[in-house]
Amino acid sequence: HVQLVESGGGSVQAGRSLRLSCAASGYTNRLNSMAWFRQVPGKEREGLAVVSPSGWSTYYAGSVKGRFTISQGNVENTWYLEMSSLKPEDTAMYYCAAADSHLYIGSWYRTREYNSWGQGTQVTVS
Repeated sequence: HVQLVESGGGSVQAGRSLRLSCAASGYTNRLNSMAWFRQVPGKEREGLAVVSPSGWSTYYAGSVKGRFTISQGNVENTWYLEMSSLKPEDTAMYYCAAADSHLYIGSWYRTREYNSWGQGTQVTVS
C-alpha cells in the first residue's frame, strides 16, 4: 500500500508561480509513473503531467505544456509540479498519483491507470 501526500497549494494572482510537492511512503519500490491531475467540480479529473522514476521521461497535457514542469525530487519518491504563468482557469483541486506500470503517451492521462492517489491540494488563481 502506498500513501501520497500533496503540499504547496494556495491562492495566487494570475501570472504568478506555484510549486506543488508530492511525497510517497509505504510500499514504494514498484512505482514507475508519477503524475499530477486536477479536477474542478462537475468535470472529469484531468491528467496534467507524468514523470518516470529517473526523471528522463515526461508527458504533458496540451493545456499546460510550456507553463507547468514535472520533476523528480532529490529525495526518493518525491516529485513536484512547478506551475508558472498561472491563469484563473487553472483553479482546481490538484492531485498527485502513482502507478506501478510504465505509462506512455496513449495511457498516462487515464485515471484508471493509477493505483495510488493523494488527498488533493487546492489551487486558486485570481
